[in-house]
Amino acid sequence: MVVWFHGGGLTEGKRGIPEEFKDKDVVVVAPGYRLHPAVQSPAYIQDAAAAVAWVFENIAEHGGSPDKIYLTGHSAGGYLAAMLALDRHYLAAHGIDANRLRGVIPLSGQAITHFTIRKERGLSNLQTVVDEMAPLYHVRKDAPPMLLVTGDREMELWGRYEENALLWRMMKLVGHAATELLELPGKNHGDMAPPGNVEVLRFIEKIESSQSPL
Repeated sequence: MVVWFHGGGLTEGKRGIPEEFKDKDVVVVAPGYRLHPAVQSPAYIQDAAAAVAWVFENIAEHGGSPDKIYLTGHSAGGYLAAMLALDRHYLAAHGIDANRLRGVIPLSGQAITHFTIRKERGLSNLQTVVDEMAPLYHVRKDAPPMLLVTGDREMELWGRYEENALLWRMMKLVGHAATELLELPGKNHGDMAPPGNVEVLRFIEKIESSQSPL
């Protein structure tokens, strides 16, 4: 059961199911969410949380299991997936423990505070901020299994590999045993999404083959 959040910098983009997920043994939900400048943070994350809550409450009626929900998405979508998995209060607002998630696979997601949220504060794209709006701020030992996927570190957007590498390291340091980091050589920020989706499916298969049903 995959929840896929589209990218677009929290300012554009639209929901849709990636080709790599079609005709595979997964149920996919691709929610939309409100965008800047019509709304500001944390509305994006709250919308994403409401969508995931709907999946928990309704997916059994559509052939999916609420006990096997994976969050993923590209770029801004990866940021949203990571925030929902690590900052438990967004799903808790809907009576759901984020630790019920089976796994989270951000594809080139921001680990620091998202650049559009920094823009809301009058900061530049290169002004590094790690606060409560950053996945890095919420590292914790008991989070769901996580695979962090980025493009080539020399081709990625604004240090995106290094952000994810730091998130991977900090998750390890707090004792999270199930965080993995994968760099896709030769792929830039946009190009990494299709092969990243293939890695999503591989990660799901790995988790499902190694764990008993919840």
